[in-house]
Amino acid sequence: MDGKKPGSYVERVIAVTNVQALVRRTHEEHVLAVLRERAGLSRAEIATRVGLSRTTLSEITGDLLSRGAIVVVDTDASTRSGSGRRAELLALDPRSGQYLGVDLAHTRVRLLVADAAHEVIASGVRSYDASLPWSERIAQAIELAESVALEQDLHFGALQGVAVGVAGTDATAREAAHHAFAEHFGVQVLVDNNTRYAALAEAMTRSSTDGAPSELVYLRLSEGVGGGLVVAGRLVSGGLGAAGELGHVQVTDGDDARACRCGRAGCLETVASTRALREAADERGLEAALATAADAVASVLTTAALILSPERIVVGGTVVAEHPGLLDAVRRDVTAAFAGVGAVPPVVTAAVLGDDDGARGAIAALVQRSPLLAGYPALSESDDTSEPRSLRA
Repeated sequence: MDGKKPGSYVERVIAVTNVQALVRRTHEEHVLAVLRERAGLSRAEIATRVGLSRTTLSEITGDLLSRGAIVVVDTDASTRSGSGRRAELLALDPRSGQYLGVDLAHTRVRLLVADAAHEVIASGVRSYDASLPWSERIAQAIELAESVALEQDLHFGALQGVAVGVAGTDATAREAAHHAFAEHFGVQVLVDNNTRYAALAEAMTRSSTDGAPSELVYLRLSEGVGGGLVVAGRLVSGGLGAAGELGHVQVTDGDDARACRCGRAGCLETVASTRALREAADERGLEAALATAADAVASVLTTAALILSPERIVVGGTVVAEHPGLLDAVRRDVTAAFAGVGAVPPVVTAAVLGDDDGARGAIAALVQRSPLLAGYPALSESDDTSEPRSLRA
């Protein structure tokens, strides 16, 4: 016996193949990055900028052209001296959908399509009933994506990835979304909670305006209630993928605790979601319902802030958009709590993005997974990070 473990040769072959694929993808993204900065470059100019041989560059650009990621926009005839062969000038294809971000909420699906320059080039939204099975919601999302591409003259031939944000905590729904999108599009698929993606979108948006806070706690109050945590510009899902589920922190008990869709009772969602507020307003009046919700939200966020000490707390969703005074209770309680421990409190602000925040965050998550940005992570079949946490051992 030579002491080798069974299957070790196969494992080495898989590892080498993964590395080769990752190197190739990284080279492609370097080429796309160069063309994002400047359009209309020849292959020789691109090769010089990315440090690749002309042979390798020719193979990569040939593949990108065939997939529709880039197009020939001109030749260098106007600037070329002599009678040599004219060089084609390449640019990103403005009709090429490179990233697809999907937000599967309780009552609607919203999606965005971004190009290789990370610019949103198409969008779509479709409503459905909250009682619709997840399988049908997912099917509608895929149908919407194809419809948007057809109506807005786009193509997914060079699609690099899909990220799907699924509302709630249903692991089966996330698994179904991953399988359906991967089977339909044949690309890397990321699946996470849609509110966590919204948190990432808020952090990325602020990075381009007032400098991204390195730690951000996000809470969205809409048909559902959820949260997210961003640290150093990166979304934190936790070891088991459930970080930020603030909507399911218990805030009431006993006879006052209402049943939550998660199977428990007394969750924050049962007092601060739009549905909960409507029901409470019918019973006790809107002012009393808002006061109860504000106190519960403030309590949950104050506890989270004391544990995590974020630089900023961001609250979004339709509830805050319609009742911005709710933030006053959060600021009051957070300020008092931090004063008690002699620390500077985090800034409490309303979200700056609208209903497309989940889809925007999904695209941001895809971009962050780029080898060009993330380096060269080790890949193998047993560590495929394109799967949702619920699919991993």
